Amino acid sequence: MKLILTQEVAGLGAAGDVVEVKDGYGRNYLVPRGEAIRWTRGGQKTIDSIKAARAARSVRDLDHAAELKAKLEGNPVALKVRAGAGGRLFGAVTATDIAEAIAAAAGEPVDRRTIVLGNPIKALGTHEVSVKLHDEVSATVALNVIPA
Repeated sequence: MKLILTQEVAGLGAAGDVVEVKDGYGRNYLVPRGEAIRWTRGGQKTIDSIKAARAARSVRDLDHAAELKAKLEGNPVALKVRAGAGGRLFGAVTATDIAEAIAAAAGEPVDRRTIVLGNPIKALGTHEVSVKLHDEVSATVALNVIPA
């Protein structure tokens, strides 16, 4: 089954790509979720509009991502969490917690799915967290985990 992706699908392609997938995957998963539409010969106009919108957004976002990277790497982000004796946390710091702390510090929202955690953060102190702001721009944020 040939489909036109309307948004990025991990392991398959980006918005505007024409992909060949198995019938069941396309019919039962991608199309109902709105992640793809059926390919037709007349669908080339759709492909062109999706790619043009993506190109315009990426140029605008690349400059914005560079500004946000400078802002994030310039000052550390403080995150207050509940901790027990010895500096061990009750649970772990999640990507959602980090996204909220970055949004509060930078004044701009960051999607939790763009935050890359190597190992779970389960101790107080300073940790390095990578945030993928754009395809070409990634920022390293100094996260200071402090007790609440």
